[in-house]
Amino acid sequence: MREPAFWQRRSLPSAALLPLAALYGAIAAWRMNKPGLTPSVPVLCVGNYHGGGAGKTPTTLAVVRLLRELDETPVVLSRGYGGRLQGPVLVDPATHQAGDVGDEPLMMAREVPVVVAKDRQAGAALALSRRASVIVMDDGFQNPALAKDAALIVIDSHRAIGNGRVMPAGPLRAPLPLQLERTSALVIVGDGRAAEPLAAAVREQGGRVLRAAFQPDAAVLERLRGRRLLAFAGIGDPDRFFATLRGHGLEVAATEPFPDHHPFSAAEIAALAERARRDGLVPVTTEKDLARLGAVPELEAAGLTSFPVTLGFDDEAALRRFLAVQLAAARDRRRAGSRS
Repeated sequence: MREPAFWQRRSLPSAALLPLAALYGAIAAWRMNKPGLTPSVPVLCVGNYHGGGAGKTPTTLAVVRLLRELDETPVVLSRGYGGRLQGPVLVDPATHQAGDVGDEPLMMAREVPVVVAKDRQAGAALALSRRASVIVMDDGFQNPALAKDAALIVIDSHRAIGNGRVMPAGPLRAPLPLQLERTSALVIVGDGRAAEPLAAAVREQGGRVLRAAFQPDAAVLERLRGRRLLAFAGIGDPDRFFATLRGHGLEVAATEPFPDHHPFSAAEIAALAERARRDGLVPVTTEKDLARLGAVPELEAAGLTSFPVTLGFDDEAALRRFLAVQLAAARDRRRAGSRS
């Protein structure tokens, strides 16, 4: 789904939906307040306050890398949005496709074991069977099935939470105060200022605020310099992808935004390939979109290139310390519980 423009501002269409938003928010709050299962290992959740993307998957992978530096064995747990399999299933990049398990799990499974499960408790059980020392939830902040030991919330520094209203009047998945009180750390991506009020609220309650930015693959960046690009993306915020390309000095001659998790049709692929051929453009997309596209000879003939990014933190040591403290506290709680 492509989010409506009025989610970014207070407007009459947004105000007209406030009664529905109140109902949605009440149900979301009721669900978030339900007790969840506490697995035998710590559970870290990487989530959003709102619908759409802000960089959860790169954040999840960054957390995984740091956990490994701490001698942990992380397993990622995802519901596999866009995939047909109910799970629980361990994602295998050699046999699964995006239509089976979703594009993000398929992409992450190249770096870390990923379990896809609509039932997150069943997914946690499979993760434990893979000898996980910590479960990293990719999304699921508002889902009550598992108790979270820590929640890292990812926010775009320019868009933040839009008009601050609950769906469908705005982008929030649940009332903001309820979500803030469950936030252990706020990860602000980019150099904008729109998320500063949220940062102040998180600090006030003792949470951490971490700043980060997308870092492209140097070899891909160099290969694309001096080329005219046709950039297309079916992610939560395609404009952020286009801005990232431009921000690294690349010439984006044309853009084609699609809704998040968009299943590209043969006609759309043919149209992109024809536009690239006609105008002498190099088609460029995200790793997430490439996982969903699969083999596309028409675009590959035009030089289709994915633009991989990692998330770099201004203070990576602070994130490492945060993770170590949260894991130690989670294990202390489990030991105390087993003695009582």
